[in-house]
Amino acid sequence: MQYDGVVSGRFLSRPNRFTAYIEIDGKTEFCHVKTTGRCRELLIPGTEVYLQRAFGGGRKTAFDLIAVNRGDKLVNIDSQIPNRVFEEWAENGGIPGLQKIKAEQTFIDSRLDFYLEAGEKKIFAEIKGVTLEMEGVALFPDAPTERGIKHLNTLCRCIECGYEAWAVFIIQMENVMYFAPNDQTHLAFGAALRRAAEKGVRIFALECAVTPDSIRAVREVPVRL
Repeated sequence: MQYDGVVSGRFLSRPNRFTAYIEIDGKTEFCHVKTTGRCRELLIPGTEVYLQRAFGGGRKTAFDLIAVNRGDKLVNIDSQIPNRVFEEWAENGGIPGLQKIKAEQTFIDSRLDFYLEAGEKKIFAEIKGVTLEMEGVALFPDAPTERGIKHLNTLCRCIECGYEAWAVFIIQMENVMYFAPNDQTHLAFGAALRRAAEKGVRIFALECAVTPDSIRAVREVPVRL
């Protein structure tokens, strides 16, 4: 996935979930934040960030905040990008024998991110973006997510109905050791993830190569439940 019109800046403040003040070329700009996650460990005043110029009219902000430098890691925080990263990975050899991939498919009472077919496999997949890392461990979620639990329960029902079901975590940075559920933030999600794995849901995580203007999945990392 490639971005156009990327510029660098310095993070100043985040008055609410959706907006931030960023210094760009000595000028303070009011920008859109492309994640509703807390990102408290990332969005620290003075931190170098990367933004994409907004295209089209009718907007109150001229830039979208998409990535943050954190020490030796560049972290993509665009919550709209994990599905595109997964789709590119799937279509470029990530899923051998892929015949069909359809986005936003409804199953019973939930809308899951993808339905896929590969050979005899019929798969429902839910994709989650991961931006939280502590001591080399990628963690999800960074805030309680009842919606995430609902999706895991739906994946379990997919298994009961004869489909394959995947919960895929797109780690929006490089050089992590493994992925784990963030029990400290939301123990119920971790319990739901373990229960889903016991019922046959495939849980896997893909680490991404991130640059200021691109992101792509590069390898599967271990999952520790």
